[in-house]
Amino acid sequence: MTTNSSRHLWSSVLIFSFLLINTFSALAQRNLHTVTGKVTDEQGTPLEYATISFQNPSDPKNLTGGITDPQGNFSIDVSAGTYDITVEFISFEPKTFSNREITGDVNMGNIVLGMAAGELGEVVVTAETTQVEVRLDKKIYNIGKDLTTAGGTVADALNNVPSVSVDVEGGISLRGNENVRILINGKPSAMAGFGNTDVLSQLPADAIERVEVITSPSARYDAEGTAGILNIILRKENTLGFNGSVSARAGYPDQAGLSTNLNLRTDKFNIFNTTGFRYFDAPGNSFADTRYFDYTNEDGELVSPRFDRIIEDREIERLNRNFNTSLGVEYYLTDRSSVTATGFYRYGEDEDVTTNLSRMFEDGARSQETRRVEEEMEEDNSYQISLNYMNRFDDSGHQLTADLQFEKDKETQVGDINETIDFNLGEELPFYPREQTFTKEDQTEYLIQADYVRPIGEEAQFEAGYRGNFEEQITDYSLLLEDEETGDLIQSPLSNMFTYTENVNSLYSQYGNKFGDFSFLLGLRLENTQLKGDIQSELTAEELEEEFGIPIDTQFDNNYLGLFPTVNLIYEIGERENVTVGYNRRINRPRGWFINPFPSRSSRTNIFQGNPNLEPAFSNAFDVGYLKRWDKLTFTSSVYYQHETDSFERVEQGTTAADGTQVIRTIPINLATNTRLGAEAGILYNPARWLRLNGSFNFFQFDTEGEYNNVDYSAKNTSYFGRFSSKVSLPWKIDWQTNAFYRGASEGAQTETEGLLSIDMALSKELFNETASLTLNVRDLLNSQKRESFTTTQFFERESEFQWRQRSVTLSFTYRFNQQKRDQQRRERGEGMNDEDMDNGGEF
Repeated sequence: MTTNSSRHLWSSVLIFSFLLINTFSALAQRNLHTVTGKVTDEQGTPLEYATISFQNPSDPKNLTGGITDPQGNFSIDVSAGTYDITVEFISFEPKTFSNREITGDVNMGNIVLGMAAGELGEVVVTAETTQVEVRLDKKIYNIGKDLTTAGGTVADALNNVPSVSVDVEGGISLRGNENVRILINGKPSAMAGFGNTDVLSQLPADAIERVEVITSPSARYDAEGTAGILNIILRKENTLGFNGSVSARAGYPDQAGLSTNLNLRTDKFNIFNTTGFRYFDAPGNSFADTRYFDYTNEDGELVSPRFDRIIEDREIERLNRNFNTSLGVEYYLTDRSSVTATGFYRYGEDEDVTTNLSRMFEDGARSQETRRVEEEMEEDNSYQISLNYMNRFDDSGHQLTADLQFEKDKETQVGDINETIDFNLGEELPFYPREQTFTKEDQTEYLIQADYVRPIGEEAQFEAGYRGNFEEQITDYSLLLEDEETGDLIQSPLSNMFTYTENVNSLYSQYGNKFGDFSFLLGLRLENTQLKGDIQSELTAEELEEEFGIPIDTQFDNNYLGLFPTVNLIYEIGERENVTVGYNRRINRPRGWFINPFPSRSSRTNIFQGNPNLEPAFSNAFDVGYLKRWDKLTFTSSVYYQHETDSFERVEQGTTAADGTQVIRTIPINLATNTRLGAEAGILYNPARWLRLNGSFNFFQFDTEGEYNNVDYSAKNTSYFGRFSSKVSLPWKIDWQTNAFYRGASEGAQTETEGLLSIDMALSKELFNETASLTLNVRDLLNSQKRESFTTTQFFERESEFQWRQRSVTLSFTYRFNQQKRDQQRRERGEGMNDEDMDNGGEF
């Protein structure tokens, strides 16, 4: 680092060391005047967390100041007097305004900082711990240097974000609610998967800049997702010049990967790219012990299943290879406008082999054993093209943005299922036909969006916009069954083509204002949802109903028009303390696989099928939050309440196959109401430079009421989950981190689930003058991330255990070039500063 930049850095350190004390002193004085302005770079880009310091020339110890908000604006109260005013930002040349006399309110206008010479060769130092910022409608977690996700994926990183949990199958939930909307850079994206979150297990964790947890979304966001929204912001460097990083990883079970993050910025354009390749083996397993009961069917007849007990042991071998790359170009048309074009491509190949060993019992004695081997190959091609235009009309935040996005996803699955009989006591040897399945999914999605923001005076802001999402998914499914006499494979009448269309048009407007320590944001969103389905099959609607046990509408066209109000309030109790209140109405639209009635099977006796009769669920949610900062401690908390109507629930029912075998069919239904009440708390604590701790705890209760087919599925359950992380800096630039997660037991209408403990551990060593790092991490150290559950219905009871992914060990190496220390240091400078600037930031 140059001598000049070192002096600036140490100056910043001294400023922040005394900032809090002097800020309180200044506020205690009378005759305060407000100094405002905006700080940008030479291209007009706002500089967030730039430092503005006020120093009395005759009394250098008399020092106060503040920082800029996300739009580069600052508003600082100082006593009357004469000051040397210094504006600083790491890697930029500071500007000093000497002997400025403050006798009243002053607007310093737009202050432009230029890049400092000799800064581009410095080393990046990322945030050591996750930092939290509170806005009117969200919490922002700036992802820290998390060793346990080194070499990991976006899904791994999300599991360390407070309020968020990722289950053993990769499913993401927010505050224990799985209906969460995943956005990338504020928009639905192929990067987040089409209707599922599988792709998040393929993107590298180090691609994340921050995660926005939006439990009370404002009207600017899509109303989808009754739990709320997770908005994942990917990295895009704003530093002039060429810089980036390269990471390589290897581990056990077999895994290897290589990823790069590259950025080139000049005065006129910014080019950024993330590319990654990953090869990994993810073995899993499951166990189920099911006991079947005699039952009375709809005709009043007593039915006794052929087998009274079936034990299944399943081993799953997964071999996955995937490649993804994104390339973006941001071109600055003028100092205030830019156009950004981004392309994303993903290719994946999966080879899965599932071996299911089933043991059947009659009257308590073993009667039959079968071995079912399912080989499945999947090929996935996805790409996305997006275009963004932004025009800042002035420095006040008055701007217009427009987005166009096109996405295409093609998935092809080929399955070969062969079931053999290893043991049989019956007089006749049953025939289990060989099966082949061919599934082709083709999904197309268009997005059109425009947002207009208009500040009104110093504190108020009006915003309005439009968004249109147009999505079509075509699933072409063929099932071939072996003919018992000829051995030929013959197409089953269950083969079908299902076309699902979802079109959503929405308009919104919102208004925010601030009165002293009180800020509010009121919004209203109007959404029209069209859900269309077309089933082409050899079977008639009546035959489909008889086959699947529910009425099937082979062609449906449903339209829903709804208003979704939002209210968000924040009250600043002090500079480091605030209370937030939020209300929002949300919608949960059924997705493709929840609607497609044609079944998927994990075994002959376990079937999942969608329900085309599903209707959207609606919820009203309330949230009250509290935040308090100390010098080394940040505390966040909230209580929340949600009432959902027509909520989705999966119920399990028993049917009997032609050979008398009992079959369990799982189907999603609209089950009346679901009420959820909960509370959460989180702590970020840095007691010393060598020790960083954080933890969170979420406690919730949900009450479900409803019945289906004259069966009462009402249930009341209380559960919780908590996580704790500690990071210790050892000598020789070695860091040691441990993460622990525990989810408490839960109980639904049919299933009780045991608690689950998972521990991750990692060691990291900085190399080559901190331009590189070597990290060893172990995920699920105790190999305990298993879901154990017990299900009871009028047809059967089942004890089961499922492990999606076994313990893994990963060694990763990362090399960084031409990156700066700026990002973390400006975050650190924000600690202890004016929370009004940090948390509100003029962003309504």
